[in-house]
Amino acid sequence: MNPTHATDPQSPAAEALEAQLLGINAKTGLYPGARSWSGGRLRVLGRGPLESYCYHVMSRTCGGEVFFDNVEKEALRRIIWRMAEFSGIKIVTYCLMGNHFHLLAEVPHRQSWLQRFDGPSGEDKLFDHLSILYSRTYLGLLRDELTDLRARGMTTLADQRIETLKKRFCDLSLFVKEIKERFSRWFNKRRGRRGTLWMDRFKSVLVEGKGEALRTMAAYIDLNPVRAGLEKNPKDYRWCGYAEALSGSRRAQRGLCKALGKPVDGWRTAAAAEAYQNLLEDTGRDCKENQIHDLKAAQNEQVSNPAFSAGSDHATPAARRKLTPAEMVRHRVRYFTDGLVLGSKTFVEGIFESQRELFSPKRRQGARRIPESAEPFYALRRLRLRPLE
Repeated sequence: MNPTHATDPQSPAAEALEAQLLGINAKTGLYPGARSWSGGRLRVLGRGPLESYCYHVMSRTCGGEVFFDNVEKEALRRIIWRMAEFSGIKIVTYCLMGNHFHLLAEVPHRQSWLQRFDGPSGEDKLFDHLSILYSRTYLGLLRDELTDLRARGMTTLADQRIETLKKRFCDLSLFVKEIKERFSRWFNKRRGRRGTLWMDRFKSVLVEGKGEALRTMAAYIDLNPVRAGLEKNPKDYRWCGYAEALSGSRRAQRGLCKALGKPVDGWRTAAAAEAYQNLLEDTGRDCKENQIHDLKAAQNEQVSNPAFSAGSDHATPAARRKLTPAEMVRHRVRYFTDGLVLGSKTFVEGIFESQRELFSPKRRQGARRIPESAEPFYALRRLRLRPLE
């Protein structure tokens, strides 16, 4: 078991941590209603017939200048899991860095997910679900409000009140927005600061929910601390999905089983743990000596690791060679953060056709081959400048 996630809850260190996280653990009364975003970056959402869609979500602090300490990373981790449970969204994996975070989130088909609240006992089930986030006091007041409205013949208004609550489920934008708002309030109070914490709207890339694209994206996220030089192995970085899965967290294990296409509880029984470990260990860390030499030569011997711009005018033919997914995740690949959609040609083309109105009428095809990749990965956006670093 990973010791970073196995702290004795009775130890002085654990008690000190919990004392600092009281505001995070507490349930709340009514939280300010989420408002719609205005303006901002282009975002492509899955609107087709699939049961769920997966997204790589990223957000950075203002200018990247505000850095989180270990307590703050733990607070953000708890908020993410709690909001995911409340929103009906599943976390495939995640990584919390000093000044930004990555999530690989699976958002279910909203109407299908809401069927759990249908029928005569549906409202009771809804209130049980709301207790994940809201205090008993607030839920009691809400029940009294609904009872009063119905007693006065205002059933339609009561139903509208229920529908307003349900709109917060299975919505990626509201999910991320509430994570950032809740964390910002706690963080600013802790630090005695005011003002905006996050730089802008979050980025998102719609990822094909099965196969090579999803597992490669999961590995890319879990390897963030390795690319940043913080750890040699992601298992040693506490605030990522892989380390949490190794600590015994079933929710983290189930997420990575999804990424690998394994049964939901197959972390041990279906050898998902071993498969993911092999994937991470096979990520190009041990490139052949001649390949490393070629990469260094392409940058005039000014690099100390195989991170390079494959699109550079100065790159040698060897440096421009196509990379396997295992090698790609060792670099910063902008397609994974700015490609809008990532997956097979069929998947990307299907998303393009379903949201044709977002693009120029002159554009005939949606799927753009990622030229740096040896695997047939496609994105919805072609990146001409520094696609891979």
